[in-house]
Amino acid sequence: MAAKRLELLRELVPAATRVAVLVNPNNARNTEITSKDAEAAARAMGLQIQVYNASTNREIDGAFASLARERPDALFVGGDAFLDSRRLQLSLQAMRLAMPAAYSGREYAEVGGLLSYGSDVRDAYRQIGVYAGRILKGAKPAELPIIQASKLELVINRQTARMLGLEVPPTLLARADEVIE
Repeated sequence: MAAKRLELLRELVPAATRVAVLVNPNNARNTEITSKDAEAAARAMGLQIQVYNASTNREIDGAFASLARERPDALFVGGDAFLDSRRLQLSLQAMRLAMPAAYSGREYAEVGGLLSYGSDVRDAYRQIGVYAGRILKGAKPAELPIIQASKLELVINRQTARMLGLEVPPTLLARADEVIE
């Protein structure tokens, strides 16, 4: 998913050559996967990436202070529970720097983030309900198959795009599951 999100960000900001990737080092496995996937995708697209680590509010502020100095063309925020819980802070910081950013969940776009691509959380909650129902009807949890999110969604905040001076390509708008005006 990191590769696809980076591809969507590049489609929205075609002149981008340098992309910052923000990850939480306390979630080592997720950070490793995100960094590896983003680096491979960036190499294939001819992009340079710089990884920034943040696992506290202070470290987020420090990462954005570095971004303000180094001025990458775009920001890619890795999917992580801590970072997700700081979505408003991250979205506001990116907008303050007028930096196009891609995020892992629709919640970011709903609070002003530019673009999100990730699993549909509402569909995941529905699946949880289905599993809970099966268990309550006697199914053994250990015998239920492990399922992965099958519904991914692209959400674009067009108002944020306008504030950043970006024109969202019609092809990207057509693929979006939701466009926030």
